[in-house]
Amino acid sequence: MTVAVPLAHTGHGAAGPTWLPLFPVAVLAGGYLLAAVRDPRGWDHRRTAAWLVGCVLLAVALGPLAQTPGDPRGHMAQHLLLGMLAPLGLALAAPVTLLLRVAPPPVRRLVGRLLRARPLHLLAHPVTGALLTTGGLALVLLTPLYAAAERQPVLHHAVHLHYLAAGYVFAWSLAGPDPAPRRPGLAVRTGALLGAAAGHAVLAKYLYAQAETLPPGLTDRDPEAFRSAAQLMYHGGDLAELLLAAALFATWYHSRRPRPTRHPSIARFASAEGDPLTQNS
Repeated sequence: MTVAVPLAHTGHGAAGPTWLPLFPVAVLAGGYLLAAVRDPRGWDHRRTAAWLVGCVLLAVALGPLAQTPGDPRGHMAQHLLLGMLAPLGLALAAPVTLLLRVAPPPVRRLVGRLLRARPLHLLAHPVTGALLTTGGLALVLLTPLYAAAERQPVLHHAVHLHYLAAGYVFAWSLAGPDPAPRRPGLAVRTGALLGAAAGHAVLAKYLYAQAETLPPGLTDRDPEAFRSAAQLMYHGGDLAELLLAAALFATWYHSRRPRPTRHPSIARFASAEGDPLTQNS
């Protein structure tokens, strides 16, 4: 279950100003803080802290770690941050709930329709999230897509965006406090997490064992460096998965406790178990 992608992208860091990828992160952080200040009921500071931690991890991944194109361990750390740790912080910040609190009625109605859309029901399922994260990683590492992303900066950034989005969807479907359409019970979510973790571990071990040939299509490789990166992928993924499991059980436990009356714009879309959408709303 990781979104830890390619291990070494030589030369891609030279494309464009080094500060440019940090601009969207600053916009995300500033927009969330502005919305939190506007919340008439007072927004939970712990949610704000989770969002800012996620943004800081994104900034580290897109800033300092992006300047180490020759070190596959640096790139593995970059992608662990992008695909696993940062998405968890962002999901725990409940940005959709915050939007429903501060947005005007037309926006809230639009968000409600999107949350009830059938395609989102499939996308937001934990099994789908597990397939997007682990399956996407396997697709990159076991096919020539990795080597192609090395040569094409646009593809490289698209891969990064996919892993960030997939990691967020997975964290949201498992443990996010935001409304989620027809979120399954604890057993299904736990099973999806365990399956994704097992797939990630197997992939890391396979990459370690086949470092002489994986990822395919590379003309210049350092097998020992790739083995070190695979070890980081294995152990770093374990840490991220433990954090995600802790968030999952904490969210489940919180959902079993009696809660005060919610703002109508939020209560309309939420029900008791992990804030899933009510099917009839």
